[in-house]
Amino acid sequence: MTPDFFVTSLIIVATPGTGVIYTLSKALSGGTKSAVVAAFGCTLGILPHMLAASLGLTALLATHETLFQLLKIAGVIYLLYMALSLWSGGTISLEHDGHQREKSGDIIVRAVLINLLNPKLSLFFLAFLPQFVPVDDQTPLRLFAIHSMIFMTLTFIVFAIYGSLAASLRRYVFTKPNVMKRIFQGFSAAFLLMSIKLAFSSR
Repeated sequence: MTPDFFVTSLIIVATPGTGVIYTLSKALSGGTKSAVVAAFGCTLGILPHMLAASLGLTALLATHETLFQLLKIAGVIYLLYMALSLWSGGTISLEHDGHQREKSGDIIVRAVLINLLNPKLSLFFLAFLPQFVPVDDQTPLRLFAIHSMIFMTLTFIVFAIYGSLAASLRRYVFTKPNVMKRIFQGFSAAFLLMSIKLAFSSR
């Protein structure tokens, strides 16, 4: 792994996106454990895109407009669903005070879908990771897999750190219902904006 790959990957992972927002929401509603589970789910959601890129399937997405549009529509719909569910999420979590926490399996499924239904992520890996695989390498797939696993590891670590920091503020927001409500409405607005951005995106 080159320093360029590590630094570039770290910058990409640390830039707040849908995965970070979802992890933060789970940290505030369910604590550190829920945040770590969400981070794991978001990381797991990257795997299909990396496998598709390594097998050349991502090229189909890059060349077939209909396939790209179908996946994009599914992604937009799911982001809108997340926006709606988070709008009242702060109030629900506050009322139950964390006693009826969301199951880990449900958190993982939602987190995986956030990344799985994002066609831009597939195209990103098609353009990003191959840059760090020399054209004359004798085992390009092995090197591609190694870089992919490093990227996924960084994703999990950074997201878990974000979540742990947010979870440390949980006691504070639980004592302030209006703050909790506004935070979750902010998360909801962020998902709404990202759904709009995805809707108007192109290959």
